[in-house]
Amino acid sequence: MATHSTTISTARHADARTARQSAPDPGIVLPSLSLWWREIVRFYRMRSRVVGVIASPLLFWIVIGSGFGNSFRAQTAGGGQRYLEFFFPGALIMIVLFTSIFTMMSVIEDRREGFLLSVLVAPISRTVIVLGKVLGGTTLATIQGLIFLAFAPLIGIHFTLLRFASAVLCILLVSFSLTALGFIVAWRLDSTQAFHAIINLFLMPLWMLSGSLFPVSGAASWIAMIMRANPLTYGVEALRASLYPQMGGGLGLSTAACLIILGTFALVMFAIAFMMVNRRRASPSA
Repeated sequence: MATHSTTISTARHADARTARQSAPDPGIVLPSLSLWWREIVRFYRMRSRVVGVIASPLLFWIVIGSGFGNSFRAQTAGGGQRYLEFFFPGALIMIVLFTSIFTMMSVIEDRREGFLLSVLVAPISRTVIVLGKVLGGTTLATIQGLIFLAFAPLIGIHFTLLRFASAVLCILLVSFSLTALGFIVAWRLDSTQAFHAIINLFLMPLWMLSGSLFPVSGAASWIAMIMRANPLTYGVEALRASLYPQMGGGLGLSTAACLIILGTFALVMFAIAFMMVNRRRASPSA
């Protein structure tokens, strides 16, 4: 009887495996686009998140920038600069960071609701999860960043086509890298509380030590070393150079060099996320 039951069980597993192998392969593009669209629809249905992502950094920018007023002068080659102008790129990067955080929380929510398990057992590549989630978060963060960029003329910023393209590219790369980093953090966690704890412990200091709040040139030597090792610093520097080309950079690097460093960081984060998702393929439970 035991042998007969074992034979039946083995046959069922073989049939299920054969059915899965014979199922048509949907490829990568269509499933990834489906997850990408789901992220966008899901985010904009939660109006409180949309308002919070824009309102909080806008409030920070106005209150902190106006509070410092004319007491701050960025030590740049081009001369003085009001803090409200200096802090504008940092506030924009904060919006990108907040959007990336909120969108990648969906990884934890999808796992808890069972949706992630459904995707994992579907006859599609696990690469789809990384592409759909990261591209969805990148799109949202870029859109939110561009919305805030519309406030630039209020502080006297006027774009040429080249400067605008450089700013958009910078926002896109920062969005991609931070979304991939948020995916890496969220993939290993099971609770949103733990996710917020790591955000407060790690990602917010990453933003604060990126040149968003104060320039590298005016920081203590050990703080300046940390800021130079922070990849996000080069994103803020490239964005600031796109907005204020007349101001000399505090890092002594060209905008192109900063974008290359930022792009390398984005690729490394995506590669780590890709390996994390596909590593579990050898797990019996997967």
